[in-house]
Amino acid sequence: MQRLIPTGEAARPVAFAEVPQPVPEPGEALVKVEAFAPNRGETFLLENPRPGFLPGKDIAGLVVQAAADGSGPGIGTRVVGHPAWGGWAEYAAVPTHSLAVLPDSIDSVRAAALPLAGITALRLLRSAGSVAGRRVLLTGASGGVGHYVTELAVGAGAELSAVTATAARGERLAELGAQVVHEVAAAQGPFDVVLESTGGTDLPLALSKVRPGGTLVWFGQASRTPVTLDFFQLLGGPERVTIRHFHYAGAPYGSDLTALVGLVQQERLHPEIGRITDWTETADTLVDLRERRIRGKAVLLTRGTR
Repeated sequence: MQRLIPTGEAARPVAFAEVPQPVPEPGEALVKVEAFAPNRGETFLLENPRPGFLPGKDIAGLVVQAAADGSGPGIGTRVVGHPAWGGWAEYAAVPTHSLAVLPDSIDSVRAAALPLAGITALRLLRSAGSVAGRRVLLTGASGGVGHYVTELAVGAGAELSAVTATAARGERLAELGAQVVHEVAAAQGPFDVVLESTGGTDLPLALSKVRPGGTLVWFGQASRTPVTLDFFQLLGGPERVTIRHFHYAGAPYGSDLTALVGLVQQERLHPEIGRITDWTETADTLVDLRERRIRGKAVLLTRGTR
């Protein structure tokens, strides 16, 4: 079968290779991948890939071999999945605890755009607690996670301010009900909750906008610049602020995927997809994703290719 493997080259991060079809573990189903969605974090891992690294965590497709232990969906079931690795291929072995069944009303393109960004958004908002009636600041908001957080938080009754680099990248967030600004400094605090994903100089600035007793949830460093905090400078800012580190990972993912599928089916969540193309265009798409030339998610299609 065909699989995309890392090259270590910045201009062309992946290339096709002919490899054996994966052999599932007893608790895994074999899925024929119809669509997959790369994440910007994966583009960073591809810059200096570790030996044996096989990217691909967000997929949708068809079960062609059910799990040997009897768990999970049967042959012929359409699914969305979040494997630990190896999803950029014609076939992927996926733990059944990290699969969700797709209804006929949700196509593979929208399904593939859900897993990592959607699970992150769900778990991030759970970590923040109830946001109904609360003022929330979201930095680095123009990617897939930002769109999901915005729609879910506004739908839950939050007054949300979203920071995007440009007006164009904030258009849909404004349509979803966010107050869009283009610098953290322009956000009108104080905020009950800050969801911070850029790091660098933005985190200390965002922290200064938290109300006394509020919370900053730190869930990324998209700027790729470490954060410096000055203890004495904090003494002049809001008091008793909690800084909470957040990382989305931790299987099983099936229940969260099922919840996301349900939200899409109920039209309470609408994946923002900035590019849909054939998987032969994956290398170029990864570069554009890394350089922030795609708004929302990018989805690659394997059907009818190679």
